[in-house]
Amino acid sequence: MNSGFVYIMTNPYRTVFYIGVTNNLFRRVQEHKNKTVEGFTNKYNCTIVVYYEFFERISDAIRREKQLKSWKREWKLQLIKERNPDLQDLWEEIKNGY
Repeated sequence: MNSGFVYIMTNPYRTVFYIGVTNNLFRRVQEHKNKTVEGFTNKYNCTIVVYYEFFERISDAIRREKQLKSWKREWKLQLIKERNPDLQDLWEEIKNGY
């Protein structure tokens, strides 16, 4: 069965949040950082990964993505700050295997 991740990207000012889902977190975040992804993250310069969750099944990751997208901004920010209080870029952690 395919596993998956939900992740949250932000811009350098931490004012915009993007929630996505992927089966390969390293590749997907690298695409955002290199701005090879057209759309929202490129337009709003979302190159900093501040949150991610792992799921054994991609269907659970997709379900979680939909749930988080329906949340209020304050709830999303609280979720991020529970694991990452300073909204630091988690790229090094991801590159080193989570």
